Amino acid sequence: MSLIGKEIEEFKAQAYHKGEFITVSNEDFKGQWSILCFYPADFTFVCPTELEDLQEQYATLKSLGVEVYSCSTDTHFTHKAWHDTSDAIGKIEYIMIGDPSHVISRQFDVLDEEAGAAQRGTFIIDPDGVVQTIEINADGIGREASILVDKIRAAQYVRENPGEVCPAKWKENGETLKPSFDLVGKI
Repeated sequence: MSLIGKEIEEFKAQAYHKGEFITVSNEDFKGQWSILCFYPADFTFVCPTELEDLQEQYATLKSLGVEVYSCSTDTHFTHKAWHDTSDAIGKIEYIMIGDPSHVISRQFDVLDEEAGAAQRGTFIIDPDGVVQTIEINADGIGREASILVDKIRAAQYVRENPGEVCPAKWKENGETLKPSFDLVGKI
């Protein structure tokens, strides 16, 4: 069953953030836009390229009022060790959630039960804690974080402009649509 339009479930987890261990819960996702980026494992191959790419978009995302969270089934201790030893991961300023109990990965339906690892799932969550977009990739297919900037802008626009929708390839300040009877069959 799709999580689109549903409020995220209650959880509490340990995370690594800027040299400290912190506690993160579903309540932290309320009152702001959030991106939750699941990935299979620390100390792997595609994962650091994705997380580094996400860091490269972090300042832009922050300027849009977005907090970023990464999450794998590793512990927060492992996140710290990876952060301390990898050039790519050492750049990360956003929150790295540990999910060794697999609770969060199951809640977001990205847990590969056989492998015990999260799939490559990306979720945009609105300030009410409601899931607005989902993207899940196969293990060998990395994601491009710059696309998230456009998705956030579109989600924010739609939220602020009820009755309007953003068409494919929409960019900030681009034309939107107002669904109506008159548009049926005209696009």
